[in-house]
Amino acid sequence: MIGTVVAVAIDDVHRFSKRNVPQIRILAGLGVEGDAHQGVTVQHRSRVAVDPTQPNLRQVHLIQAELFAELASKGFAVEPAQLGENVTTLGIDLLALPKGTLLHLGDEVVLEVTGLRNPCAQIERFQPGLLAAVVEIDRNGDVIRKAGIMSIARAGGIVRADNPIEVEFPPLPHEKLERI
Repeated sequence: MIGTVVAVAIDDVHRFSKRNVPQIRILAGLGVEGDAHQGVTVQHRSRVAVDPTQPNLRQVHLIQAELFAELASKGFAVEPAQLGENVTTLGIDLLALPKGTLLHLGDEVVLEVTGLRNPCAQIERFQPGLLAAVVEIDRNGDVIRKAGIMSIARAGGIVRADNPIEVEFPPLPHEKLERI
């Protein structure tokens, strides 16, 4: 399975949206250099409040660009970086990947998928109604979270738009992604 990086983004302050940039530098074991979520231990403010010593499983946030087209069909205008992701992808069903999947971005970067992003109330403040559009209940009563996936940086390097993304699945049995 091969996809493409559509856009990359960063923000050194804890804000909902990030800013698009020509490239980001991934630091192994830390995440995106200069990003507010970079670190070995958790950086997300609500998680820091609970336990600042827990490992940071949310170093790099990825969202599939296909979500933006789906949201547009529901009347929302969303562009890369606006939902707080570091990497916007195309051509890979990120939400269907199993835990532990390795994503090879460009020639150097390797990200390990850790779980699903759990969207919070900030998404509703960004655009009213958007939370319901990215968190749905399927016919079996299961919650479907569409706001992307989280990962940790296994190998560092530069990531730019148009970099290829190769998917390396973990050994069987595969573990379904859970919210983190």
